[in-house]
Amino acid sequence: MPRPRQPGRHRRPEPLAAPEGAPALVLAVPGAPSAATRGLAEEIVSIARSELPGLDARIGYVDGDDTEFPTLQAVLAHAADERTARYEQALAAGVEATEPEGPVGVVVPLLAGPDAALLRQVRQAVMDSRVAAELTDVLGPHPLLAEALHVRLSESGLARADRARLFTVATAADGIVLASVGGEEAVQAAGITGMLLAARLAVPVMAAALDQEGSVASVAEQLRSAGSQQLALAPYLIGPEIDAALIEAAAAEVDCSAAEPLGAYPAIGKLALAKYTTALGIAPQQPLGAPVR
Repeated sequence: MPRPRQPGRHRRPEPLAAPEGAPALVLAVPGAPSAATRGLAEEIVSIARSELPGLDARIGYVDGDDTEFPTLQAVLAHAADERTARYEQALAAGVEATEPEGPVGVVVPLLAGPDAALLRQVRQAVMDSRVAAELTDVLGPHPLLAEALHVRLSESGLARADRARLFTVATAADGIVLASVGGEEAVQAAGITGMLLAARLAVPVMAAALDQEGSVASVAEQLRSAGSQQLALAPYLIGPEIDAALIEAAAAEVDCSAAEPLGAYPAIGKLALAKYTTALGIAPQQPLGAPVR
């Protein structure tokens, strides 16, 4: 027999939906646009939409061309024009409508950690659009990014998938170089997530900067001096923000294997949505876990 529906606090919470007329979530994608980049961004946006029905989510490219890959400025301007058109159509139809106020969009940079140069580009693009838009912080540091890094390492055979099951991997690394971009600020932010990853793997994790000469080699030497014999490079990157060849070159320089970038791991879409809902003061249906500061 089916169980009777539980009243009161035992009832499942009503699913959260985007408020009517809410600003668009605009994913700001850095790096050189490509078909692969577009596919990744679309998958992340799809994850965000599945978490918040009714979400107006769009993709703007920092280095777009306004044809195949629309620039961030163009996407924001188009969202503003659409909002104005809806308001004017409502007035023309005799429908009572309130003149739109507040931001047209909430811009979420597709970056795991801080990168001052890329963030300046995103900020400039928002200013150039001449549209009222809110710019959020980057996605990390956050416990879910440590989980994503663990999964990418395990997929590459460089870490055990689950410590509880004592699943051993012959190629499992005993030291992790956490590779970021964005200079020293990015290294410090990556180090916070690195501590969470070290707790998951029970191996030392140290952050390095791919865009600083000698940084990866220096960190690899420190890990080996401390006793690590088999290193692995874990990119603390979504993917589009850097040429993949730099990751391969860094791994070759220190003679170790590299995991794949974070890519469209489900947590990336959820974190992008969390930045959006926090900016708008919308309570999430299920908390993602406290972000790390």
